[in-house]
Amino acid sequence: MSFKQSCALSRFCFVCFADLCKTGRKYQMRYNQSTSLWTDNRTSPATHGPSYITCRFSSFSAMPDCETTNPYTLLEDDLKTCYSDIRHELRKNTQLDELFRIASYYFDGQGKALRPTVVLLMAGAINFHTNNEGLQYSQRRVAAISEMIHSASLIHDDVIDTADIRRGKPSANALWNPRQVTMAGDFILAVSSMMIARLKNDDITLILSKVVTDLIQGELMQLGTRETENERFAHYLNKTYRKTASLLANSAKAAAVLGQADGETAELAFQYGRDLGIAFQLIDDLLDFVSSSDALGKPTAADLKLGLATAPVLFASEEFPELNAMIVRRFKESGDVDRAFELVHSSQGLQQTRFLAKKHCDEAARLALSIRESPYQRGLVAVTNMVAKRLK
Repeated sequence: MSFKQSCALSRFCFVCFADLCKTGRKYQMRYNQSTSLWTDNRTSPATHGPSYITCRFSSFSAMPDCETTNPYTLLEDDLKTCYSDIRHELRKNTQLDELFRIASYYFDGQGKALRPTVVLLMAGAINFHTNNEGLQYSQRRVAAISEMIHSASLIHDDVIDTADIRRGKPSANALWNPRQVTMAGDFILAVSSMMIARLKNDDITLILSKVVTDLIQGELMQLGTRETENERFAHYLNKTYRKTASLLANSAKAAAVLGQADGETAELAFQYGRDLGIAFQLIDDLLDFVSSSDALGKPTAADLKLGLATAPVLFASEEFPELNAMIVRRFKESGDVDRAFELVHSSQGLQQTRFLAKKHCDEAARLALSIRESPYQRGLVAVTNMVAKRLK
């Protein structure tokens, strides 16, 4: 796929076609980047929603085989420096030892480090693409900022969800007072905001500020649900973009902008992060049904217990309509969680979720292949494979 063909996807990030088998009609579900909203072109309610969805992102042939590299090996020293820099920034901005201990709790290098990895890979790939060498200081700062925003959101999520486990160890709010933990999350965001300000780049400030507004809106969207069956999947995808994909998309774009990329290249970086982020969350939602608690580092069926209907449930509801009533009441009645879990496993929901995630990963890989070849570019492709195949 050519560079121009990749960037031609910039207005609508993603196109879903659903074959409505009873009526023979088809509709398109589109994501408009300017409004951050999913819409479809149906003129009347559909009898079938998310089932039978296939994602035809483009008419291009399958992704060609290419030699990939291990991104974590490539960036081993850079990632160590990233976490060291984060802890240094937190330490120098407070004299309160307890606040520092809570705020730095998740910066032990034991997480997936997906956000800083993507930012550093995109920075290196774009710099090579534009005939610049190495990683810039400002791009490294964006990598740290992206991980700080992510970790602050995890801290707040754990307080909201009263989670006890995160990454296979006690969550912060299981060890400290939830009020203290909430303030520690706020502190991380405040320090990351100061780091953004020190970059003295208005474009980067606007790009990364959008992430925080998306995170807040995504969290509020997750607290609610749509009672109209035909709106649920669009609502879920909008929430997924805001809560997960926006950070990856905008951080990757920021790295490209700092690498002096032109508008089309910066847009390509955004699209890559968006598709990767949506795929990552789809796989995360799938693993909630198929992985053990030990493998995930958190309880299984956690989303159902929180009243959340994720992609596997929404797909399954097309085969088992009894799920619709459970979705509306947020699985609050006795037996709802167990029954929903059973129905998801009896349906094609898990397979359809993985298929959709794979399509997003394929699109992200195609976008990466439009960038000039380098170890960093191959790392970007490798990350898409890792996300598609991850088991925890």
